Amino acid sequence: TVKDALTEKIAVIGENLSIRRFEKVVTDGCVVPYIHGGGRIGVLVEAETDVINDEIKACLKNVAMQVAAMSPKYVSRDEVSAEYLEHENQKKTNNNIKKMIIRRLNKKLKEICLLDQAYVQDGDLSVAKYVEKVAKENNANVTVKKFVRFETGEGLEKKNEDFAAEVAAQMGN
Repeated sequence: TVKDALTEKIAVIGENLSIRRFEKVVTDGCVVPYIHGGGRIGVLVEAETDVINDEIKACLKNVAMQVAAMSPKYVSRDEVSAEYLEHENQKKTNNNIKKMIIRRLNKKLKEICLLDQAYVQDGDLSVAKYVEKVAKENNANVTVKKFVRFETGEGLEKKNEDFAAEVAAQMGN
């Protein structure tokens, strides 16, 4: 079980570990893992595909590297919440401002949507175009369905320590 494996790891490394977040990925397609920075960042990429070979796996590993490096929030624009888009579009008052907001929103979506991002290893391609290219070369249909990104310390609040105030409090001041 996971609990037994965790207990075993604690015994081996001598550190207390707690799992705050986990994700179970079940697929009929392909799931590719990627570990970056000596285990500091971990990524899983799930894709629906009718062909699973070394080239497809390498492509998905490259996509996982992209996720590790660029930290997108969504796979595609289809996943962006209507509330987010509506909030951004409420600021429209006249045509010039409307056009500026649409350009700004499109730029933001290119940053937070994985498939819209410029592919890190070839700036002339988007991630979607890269996956399309590899799929075509392998006579396959490949669709990135999901990614999961974990980072050590993610979600932990940092303590704001004021050493002078702490010393003063200990001295009764």
